Amino acid sequence: MVGLQERERDRKMSRIYTKTGDNGLTGLIGGQRIPKNSPRIEAYGTLDELNSHLGLAAAHKVSSSILPMLLTIQQELFEIGAELAQGGENQDPRIKASHVQTLEQYIDDLDEHLPPLARFIIPGGSKTAATLHVARTVCRRAERRVVALQNQEKVNPQIITYLNRLSDLLFVMARFQNQEEEMEEVYWNRGSVNPILEISD
Repeated sequence: MVGLQERERDRKMSRIYTKTGDNGLTGLIGGQRIPKNSPRIEAYGTLDELNSHLGLAAAHKVSSSILPMLLTIQQELFEIGAELAQGGENQDPRIKASHVQTLEQYIDDLDEHLPPLARFIIPGGSKTAATLHVARTVCRRAERRVVALQNQEKVNPQIITYLNRLSDLLFVMARFQNQEEEMEEVYWNRGSVNPILEISD
């Protein structure tokens, strides 16, 4: 019986289209079906978008110091998505305080190689750094989506903390990547009439 169930599961996973979502509903782990625009789907759908941006960053010329971190984070984002896809009250917490502490250690390790930051930075630089900046903004949106979900349903609070810290890490990664590629940081010239001319000086 178990063998039959496993074969059926593998058959479904190998199928690209299932047609089960043609009516605007999708299934959570456990079988519950909910609208595709529900806060829960918005939350882990944005996590999927974030993960894709991290994959794009990793596909670029990314620093060897950053790449292992990105690959670990991509795995953990899948864990968060799986946790959110469970739904209901009987969620199995997959992200814990230890995961947040690891992100904080990543931040500290990279930040000690960077000059102090006293002004706002314009997102950009190398292609890899710019991609990390995009990932940072998507991470912020993912955090907002999970907070919106938390306002309606029970959510593991460590997920929000994790995403908050991850956005900080992605900012530091972008700075570190630009430094590795010897790209000069561009600062926001507050109140400048023509900041483009000032930047080119």
